Amino acid sequence: METNRWQDQVMLIFGLWLIISPFILPYTSYTGMAAWISYLFGVTVAAVAITALFYPRMWEEWVNLVLGIGLIVSPFLLQYINEEVMATWNHFILGFLIAVDAIWAMLRNPTHRRRLTS
Repeated sequence: METNRWQDQVMLIFGLWLIISPFILPYTSYTGMAAWISYLFGVTVAAVAITALFYPRMWEEWVNLVLGIGLIVSPFLLQYINEEVMATWNHFILGFLIAVDAIWAMLRNPTHRRRLTS
């Protein structure tokens, strides 16, 4: 894989945003379920992005794809969709962006594309 991909830098920004978003957006609580999901996913996305910046591997993109999808479905699964509207939208949008960024990074790697079509 190529090094210094912009997708990894963007992913790090997404992770950091998730970590600080409960303090910036009007979440009901800094310790509620939605806030903990933001912290957990944010730290994980940031850690994977930092790893990808130094040691780019394809597994990181798959992890990010799963994290993006997990962030999208978490308001439904953990049932905070009605109580935490701002957090829900934040998780939907960031989950979508993380998943799209991961797919984009996967498609930019020609060796991985060959493996998918073979």
